[in-house]
Amino acid sequence: MPTVDVSPFANRLRKNLAHWRKWARRRGISCFRIYDRDVPQFPFAIDWFETVAPRTGTHLHVQEIDTGWKMTDEDYTSWLIAVCDAICEVCAIPAEQLHLKRRERQRGTSQYERLDDADAEAFVVEEAGHRFEVNFDIYLDTGLFLDNRPTRALVADTVAQRASAGAGTRFLNLFAYTGSFSVYAARAGASHSTTVDLSNTYQAWTARNFALNRIDSRRHKLVRADVLAWLGDEISIAEKYDLIVLDPPSFSNSKKMQGVLDVQRDHARLIGQCHDLLASGGELFFSTNLRTFAIDPELEQRLGLREITHKSVPEDFKHPGRRGPHRAWHAQI
Repeated sequence: MPTVDVSPFANRLRKNLAHWRKWARRRGISCFRIYDRDVPQFPFAIDWFETVAPRTGTHLHVQEIDTGWKMTDEDYTSWLIAVCDAICEVCAIPAEQLHLKRRERQRGTSQYERLDDADAEAFVVEEAGHRFEVNFDIYLDTGLFLDNRPTRALVADTVAQRASAGAGTRFLNLFAYTGSFSVYAARAGASHSTTVDLSNTYQAWTARNFALNRIDSRRHKLVRADVLAWLGDEISIAEKYDLIVLDPPSFSNSKKMQGVLDVQRDHARLIGQCHDLLASGGELFFSTNLRTFAIDPELEQRLGLREITHKSVPEDFKHPGRRGPHRAWHAQI
């Protein structure tokens, strides 16, 4: 097997690890990014997870970013083995706690489709006192988007401020994935919440996250529905919410949906409908991970949308001169 020099990668990873572990320890953060294509010849994103159940330990979620580079099968195998060996050595973890994914460019629902490892074990991690189930092997993503950490905190702060002022919060979480925003809202004191997603799998995952955090399902309900159709029904019955999180996928053509979702094309409609559902004084958080996204300027002006990406992207995901993992906006009636 040919010798592969991964020392530039290993040296950068070692430096990053020392910095980000110290940074995370000061802030009480146990799940964070330690490397993100810092050395161009090694296009990986590496996330550090400290699990609390069923066993404590460190797991690394390692995503290889597709660059279109061409290698022979032999060279690629040698390179990938050398990279993984270097990660395990630098981070002092056994190979079985490194979870490697090859992330090719995704469209539609393929980002969320199940992979082949049906027996993969689920783990529990903590974030700011909240517990979440994660799975490192079944899907391309783990079940907890780490780049949304500050926005989750903003949601909790908003709910807590309303509670301290003696006001309840009716919370709505759209395209909810595994329900992390709903967990934060409920734990912060939301009087009621509605969590909407089309996937039975993710709604069941959200239910497990609710159970981990002892959330009362009588006041915090899960709705399996196509958001595009469901919003119109809510508007027709004049339902109102005090706080809404709208975090749609960039594109979805699920067979369960009525039509196709394209966030660039459809965001004005979605945001407008959410605005119609807000009660007086209500607030909306909207975010997207579409890298080419451009907000409708007329919508921005008409609804008073204010970009808050500088607050919503955490430090461990910021890179000078590079777009962040998402963009976010806030509006209040």
